[in-house]
Amino acid sequence: MRFGIQIEPQFGFTYEDVRDIARDAESRGFTGLWVSDHLFLDPNATGTNCLEAWTLLAALARETRTLRLGTMVTAVSYRNPALLAKIAAGIDAMSGGRLEFGIGAGWKQVEYRAYGYEFPPPKVRIDQMVDAIEICLRMWRDERATYRGKYHSVEDALCMPKPAQKPKLPVWIGGSKPRMLTIMARYADGVNINGGPTLEVYTAAMKTLDEACRAAGRDPGQIGRSHFASCVVAETRRELDAVLDEVAGRATMTRDEWRRAHTAAIVGTPDEVVERLRGFAKVGCSYFLPVFPYQKERQMLRVVAEHVMPQLA
Repeated sequence: MRFGIQIEPQFGFTYEDVRDIARDAESRGFTGLWVSDHLFLDPNATGTNCLEAWTLLAALARETRTLRLGTMVTAVSYRNPALLAKIAAGIDAMSGGRLEFGIGAGWKQVEYRAYGYEFPPPKVRIDQMVDAIEICLRMWRDERATYRGKYHSVEDALCMPKPAQKPKLPVWIGGSKPRMLTIMARYADGVNINGGPTLEVYTAAMKTLDEACRAAGRDPGQIGRSHFASCVVAETRRELDAVLDEVAGRATMTRDEWRRAHTAAIVGTPDEVVERLRGFAKVGCSYFLPVFPYQKERQMLRVVAEHVMPQLA
């Protein structure tokens, strides 16, 4: 199993915060750093930072050397697909071929309304995502890209520089609905099941994905499978309880209330975390993307690198 780290810029990170986490993750042998694509945390977060995802990745591309960088996942509605293709190609070139291109149909309606984006029904957003993927693939590959879709089209669109990775950027698709899994089977190099699912939900999704791959004539083994989940890990039970008390306190909950509300979270001492992750590995997960409690990232990177990763490498 590989390990990355998921950062939620909407939680309030400064650029320096994320840069230092990225450098730490790189030095400790993590595969990648991923960022969510949001515009703000909630309508009341007037004083909370939320760095724009692609701007952040562009900066990190020059601050790191081996760490792979990606969006988990870009909301298709926030950027014109041709512009998105060009942004991604440029960042891949700037990073020396280290970009992972994550895309999804978008969901956070409060952001759409605040920024003046239309928020169509899920079927439309999914169709828009398919158009965007088709446009990106053509622009990364062709000298002049032309595509006419249901919602998005390009004609003789140029994209230079091309991505450093050939023949294209790795495409990761995030989602969970049956139609999304069918689209994953067609286009994805990697997938992430939305919502930090329980092992039971994740297992069912993997079976559906395998069936969709077979229906599409594709080897299911060609698709990487990640698990993105809240994670709280500490070396001792006492340290773990102290962190849980702090995290629960931020949510005005007790420790037990927080755990009941987050049953899918990966919580425990290193051996307990390893045991939970082995369950996901058995059903196909090959890449774990923890979301650590805000401002505990570097502390938990160390614990995972020293005590969890060696058992699951």
